[in-house]
Amino acid sequence: MNDREIDPSQFRECWFLTGPTASGKTAAGIALAKRIDAEIVVMDSMTVYRDMDIGTDKPTPEQRAAIPHHLLDLVSPTEEFSISQYLEAASEVVESIRQRGKRALFVGGTPLYLKALLRGIDQGPPPSPAFRAEVMAEVEKYGPEALHARLELVDPLAASRIHPHDTKRLIRALEVFHATGLPISHRQRHFDEPPEEPPQHVFALQWPRERLHERINTRVRKMFERGFVDEVRALLEKYGQLGKTASQAVGYREILSHLEGNLTLEETIRAVQTRTRRFARRQETWFRAFAELRRIPAEDMSPEELAETMAST
Repeated sequence: MNDREIDPSQFRECWFLTGPTASGKTAAGIALAKRIDAEIVVMDSMTVYRDMDIGTDKPTPEQRAAIPHHLLDLVSPTEEFSISQYLEAASEVVESIRQRGKRALFVGGTPLYLKALLRGIDQGPPPSPAFRAEVMAEVEKYGPEALHARLELVDPLAASRIHPHDTKRLIRALEVFHATGLPISHRQRHFDEPPEEPPQHVFALQWPRERLHERINTRVRKMFERGFVDEVRALLEKYGQLGKTASQAVGYREILSHLEGNLTLEETIRAVQTRTRRFARRQETWFRAFAELRRIPAEDMSPEELAETMAST
């Protein structure tokens, strides 16, 4: 892929469907794609990893046969995959979809991807392996809290937005300041405001919290029934170990702990349910900050009814 700037205006004519995990995005997205003659561009930071199928709840082969799905299974779970890589891939896919005379429908629940597609992102300087090694040595010696305190000195606004244990984002914020002399928060001010001409078709499925939590608990149990533990075991056999991002994915981290003998199977299931519910709450917090979103109550509607509602809005 080329390391080029991505102009968010190229996504202005696209459609977007998001919502918290277990809200029914996949089925509603397929119904909507059929309704508006679209192909689906998956907007999920974990389904880019090959062989991580059950835990990321990837569309089934039957669903992919019904509607083309793009940006699945792009990299090995031993690799890292950046938002810049995602935007470049999305740009290329959207152009190819347009050339086929179809619409592009983004479907997924990764808020950072959605925000970058809608508002753009300053990709900043390239990573510096030497700087990152230096900072990681500091983390190992003093802990992530010291890293957060260091960021507070040079970019208090970014520090207020990044969790003290989110080492990846802390390092990137410090790296940008180190390379440019400018706080990352100053470089990405546009990221906090919707564009003057935002896309017109940006939808989020909405559920009452108790019902969403019930759906999450049920879905997690079904994942284990489908062989989630065996999937993680097979990943370890094939790849030896997972990369930093893949190993921290919801469910995978807990099963890795289970396979190490730290959790019983039932404890693992409950831990995954709890973490997934927390993840859904974080997603909903992110979505509340999107002025572009049109919220669609999904509780009493079939995927086809949801698609009709969105297509006629």
